[in-house]
Amino acid sequence: MGHKIDLSSEKNIDQNKMLVSDLNQKLTKIKQGGGKSKLEKIRSEGKLTARERIDYLLDQDSEKIEIGALAGFEMYEEEGGCPAAGVIVVMGYVGQKLCVIVANDASVKAGAWFPISAKKNLRAQEIAIENKIPIIYLVDSAGVFLPRQDEIFPDKEHFGRIFRNNARMSSEGIIQIAAVMGSCVAGGAYLPIMSDEAIIVDKTASIFLAGSYLVKAAIGEEVDNQTLGGATTHSEISGITDYKAKDDQDALERIKSLLEKIGDQPKAGFNKIKGPIKQEKGIDIYEFFPTDKSLPYNTYKIIDCLIDSNSMEEYKADYGKTIITTYARIDGWAVGIIANQRKMVKNKSGETQFGGVIYGDAADKATRFIANCNQRKIPMVFLQDVTGFMVGSKAEHGGIIKDGAKMVNAMSNSVVPKFTVIMGNSNGAGNYAMCGKAFDPRLIVAWPGSKMAVMGGEQAAKVLLQIEKSKLKRDGEKVDPIKEKQLLEKIKSKYDFQTRAYYAAARLWTDAIIDPKDTRKWISMGIEAANHAPIQRKFNMGIPQV
Repeated sequence: MGHKIDLSSEKNIDQNKMLVSDLNQKLTKIKQGGGKSKLEKIRSEGKLTARERIDYLLDQDSEKIEIGALAGFEMYEEEGGCPAAGVIVVMGYVGQKLCVIVANDASVKAGAWFPISAKKNLRAQEIAIENKIPIIYLVDSAGVFLPRQDEIFPDKEHFGRIFRNNARMSSEGIIQIAAVMGSCVAGGAYLPIMSDEAIIVDKTASIFLAGSYLVKAAIGEEVDNQTLGGATTHSEISGITDYKAKDDQDALERIKSLLEKIGDQPKAGFNKIKGPIKQEKGIDIYEFFPTDKSLPYNTYKIIDCLIDSNSMEEYKADYGKTIITTYARIDGWAVGIIANQRKMVKNKSGETQFGGVIYGDAADKATRFIANCNQRKIPMVFLQDVTGFMVGSKAEHGGIIKDGAKMVNAMSNSVVPKFTVIMGNSNGAGNYAMCGKAFDPRLIVAWPGSKMAVMGGEQAAKVLLQIEKSKLKRDGEKVDPIKEKQLLEKIKSKYDFQTRAYYAAARLWTDAIIDPKDTRKWISMGIEAANHAPIQRKFNMGIPQV
C-alpha cells in the first residue's frame, strides 16, 4: 500500500542511507584484507585468497551471512591493523547443508592469530556447537602473533580453548572438516588433526609443530618444510591427513563432496509455514526509524517492516505499553517479538510513560510472554532501543527491581533460541533484560548508528565530570567554567566513541553491524540454524517467580 512521505520521513531515509553507505564503505575496505599487493602475492603462489576460497565453497546463489566482519576494527593500529581479525567467518550452505566456515586470511600478517582472532574463532565454534551444524576450517596461518602472545595463549578463553572445543564437538557428533591450504604450525597444527577429517594441499601446505629453522636451531637437523610436514609426508608417511589435494579448488571440491553425503539429524521442530511468503509492500524501514537516538518513533511501524504480512498477534496490547510483545512470522518462521516502544504512551492510570524505558508493568508482561514462548517452542526476537528501567521513588516503591529481576530470570532460563537486534540505544540493565550478549543470543546484530553503554552519554559525562572535578579539587586545582566545559566535552567525546556500534562490533560484543533491511535474512537464517539443535531441557524460571 502506498502512502505519502513527509519531510521528517525523507530526512530519516536520507540519514539511514548515509549510515548504510558508510557501513558498506568500511566493509569494502575490510574485505581487501592486508591489501591488494598481499592478495596478488597469494594468487601468484597458485592459491586462492581466503574470501575466494569461501565463495568457491558455498553453493551457488545461496544465502550467507558473515560473522564478525568488523572484528578488530580500529584495533592494533600500532601493528598495522588486523582487518576482520585476520580470519573470515561465514554461515552459509555447502552441499545444501547449513555450515559455519572459518578461513584464515593469510594476507593479514600471514594469517597470524591476534587476541581478537582467537575470540572470533571461539565465536564461530560456539555458533556451530549451539546449533549443532557442521564447521569447516580453511587453515592458512603462521600461528600466534608473538608480540601479543600473553593476551592469547594461556587463559580459559584463549587459543587452547579452540582445541578443547574440537574435542567436545567431535564427542557430540558435530561435523568438523579441515583443509590445510597453507601454513599450519605449532599449537595450531592440532586444529585440523583434531577435526573429523583433514585435507592437505600438495606443495603449498604444510603441518608441523616446528618449522625447518626452529628444527635446525633446536636439534641441528637440516630439513626443508615440505619434507618435514608437506602433503606427501602427511598423506603417505605420518598418516596425519586423510586426503591429498592437488590445489585449492581440488580441496574445496572434496569438502563439498563430503558435506553432500551427510545424513539428516533430528530437528528442533520450530514452526514454519510452507508456500510463498508475503510481506507488506510500499513501506520502507528507513522511513520510520530516526537516526537521532533521542527522538521518539512508533516501534509498531518497524515491526511491520520486519514481519510477514498479516502475521502479528499482539499479547497484552493494552498493558505495559513501553514493551511490545507479539507473536508473528519472519520469513515463514513463527517468532515471539519483545520490542521496546519508543513512543510516549499512557498507562492504565492515564499517566505518561517515557518511550524506551522499561516500567514494572512492561517487565511483568514481558516475563509472562517469555514463558509462553518457551512453553510453545517459539524462538524469540528482541528488538532493543532501551534507555534502562524506570527510576525514582514511585518506581522503587512499586518494586521495579523485583519486576526487572523476574524478566531477566525468565529470559536467562529460556530454552528456545533468542535473537537480538540493537536498533538504537542499549543501556544498562535494559541491555541485560532485552537479551544482551551476556545472555547467549544465538545471533546478536546492531544497526548502524546504534549505541551501547552502561548509561546515556550526557548522564555518564556529567557523572564522570563530577568525579574529575573532585579529584582536581583534592589536588588544589580550581575548575573555572571554561575549563569545566572543556573537561565535559573531552569526557563526552571519549565516552561517545566507546558507545559506537563500531566499537562494540570490533570487540565482538555484537556479531555484525547490518543494514536494517537485512534483519529478516539474519533472523531467518539464525532460526534455520537453531532448528538443527533439538531442545534438551525444560524451561524453569527458578526462584523469583512471584
